[in-house]
Amino acid sequence: MALLLLCLVLSLALAQEFNPREIVYTNFNLARVEGPWFLISLASNNMTRIRVNGDLHLFIRSIELLENGSLMFNFRFMLHGECVIVTVTCKKTQRNGEFSIVYEGENKVLILETDYWGYIIFYLQNVRDSAETQVLALYGRIPVLDRPFLERFKRACSKYGMGPRNTIDVAEKDLCI
Repeated sequence: MALLLLCLVLSLALAQEFNPREIVYTNFNLARVEGPWFLISLASNNMTRIRVNGDLHLFIRSIELLENGSLMFNFRFMLHGECVIVTVTCKKTQRNGEFSIVYEGENKVLILETDYWGYIIFYLQNVRDSAETQVLALYGRIPVLDRPFLERFKRACSKYGMGPRNTIDVAEKDLCI
């Protein structure tokens, strides 16, 4: 069974093809966002929050669309050396692709762009004790993405004022597998 799963992941990795014509920036079909995802890269203006053991160093396992249009995120993260599973519901706002949640302060979560089948980039704005933290997260349908996907993430980081010093690569470094 493990060999079959490995073959599936490898075939998906080899079949990766970047098609810029299929990238969606608005009017997201949230049903197509559902399913499993792997964390590839994180960027933030507050690095302590996205490093290992940071409160925003979260590995999404899957996303589910709820009947009311909200999204349910299934996360795993390390807490005191143990894997913790957390399910969080982000409430739909009036804007397509925008959600809100109360977690370590007030949060706004936006889908910046996706092609649905290969990658998705999320933007999170957290306000806690009047301090604002911005986080960008690149997720893939497979654990490793090719250069064109990483370049898109790099451009998104640049747009939000985050350079290489603000970015960490977490692909295949999930300790909670």
